[in-house]
Amino acid sequence: MITEDSVKQALQTVKYPGFSRDVVSFGIVKKISASGLAVSVEMDLNSSNREAAQQIKSESERAIRALGATSVYVDVKTQAAAAAPGAQAGPSNPWAQQNRMPGVKRVIAVASGKGGVGKSTVSVNLSCALKHLGARIGLLDCDIYGPSIPLMMGVHEKPTVSEDEKLVPPENYGIKLMSMGFLIEGDNPVIWRGPMIMKTIQQFIHTVAWGDLDYLLIDLPPGTGDAQLSLCQTVPLDGGVIVTTPQEASLGVVRKGIGMFNKVNVPILGIVENMSYFTTPNGERVEIFGHGGGRAEAARQNAPFLGEVPIYTEIRIGGDKGVPVTIDNPNSPPAQAFINIAKTLQANLG
Repeated sequence: MITEDSVKQALQTVKYPGFSRDVVSFGIVKKISASGLAVSVEMDLNSSNREAAQQIKSESERAIRALGATSVYVDVKTQAAAAAPGAQAGPSNPWAQQNRMPGVKRVIAVASGKGGVGKSTVSVNLSCALKHLGARIGLLDCDIYGPSIPLMMGVHEKPTVSEDEKLVPPENYGIKLMSMGFLIEGDNPVIWRGPMIMKTIQQFIHTVAWGDLDYLLIDLPPGTGDAQLSLCQTVPLDGGVIVTTPQEASLGVVRKGIGMFNKVNVPILGIVENMSYFTTPNGERVEIFGHGGGRAEAARQNAPFLGEVPIYTEIRIGGDKGVPVTIDNPNSPPAQAFINIAKTLQANLG
């Protein structure tokens, strides 16, 4: 006899196109009905990719028929197409209107294909730069295993709970913050499997009192794993900012990050080249990791190039002491690098 549980198990063999995870764990299966040898399944694909929807439908029907079902109906709903970067990405995008966070105008993910490129440093200073330009900012640290935003923003207090049982995000420099680092003791490690990460990110989105924001920046962990997929499932993103360093080893992995955003229908708002070059005390410019790779990759990907950030000691010192350089000295060259990127991002968003 075919049951809802057996249908669910069969669907766990159907992979989401381009990913190793199945459609059940991806969260798109919304309803399963089984009566005798008749099976009905409803899915909600948080994307406008009709080719992916057709592949999921065909493979799901095949998996269900293998159970012995003689009547199979699989409905895979798709969303309206997302707008192109710099055009209608954001509130005017009909897809992004669905399930948006109340009071938050734009949700932007800051991502990288690999670790060590300074993504969190860019997230922190970009947030502070946007605040410097007059925007209302929230910064969400989705790096569950290695949260660094509390250190870089100089905040170590635990969030309070409001009367309606929502977490009240700590605030510093006028920026609202949330991170797993606020919820764990000291250097205790987080040893979790994927479902726990998914649930935590969903709670950070829906059970935090973010209030009214112009931008919520989300600092993602490196790679294309559970945190990235969970975020794309939980809230419509207005776009992603990709952080890279100039060398090919970084750019090669960046392409995978861009590919991930493309598959889940998230516009690329631009690429930032971090650690672009270093200027010695005698004025000599040293391109430690090469130079220009970020701009060239942006051209190859037909994506905006937001700007380059040279290596400045002040940026590292600001992150270590919890006073970002864009807060400590906004008129300095390192701060101006981030402020110029923020201006370009705002212009691209229209």
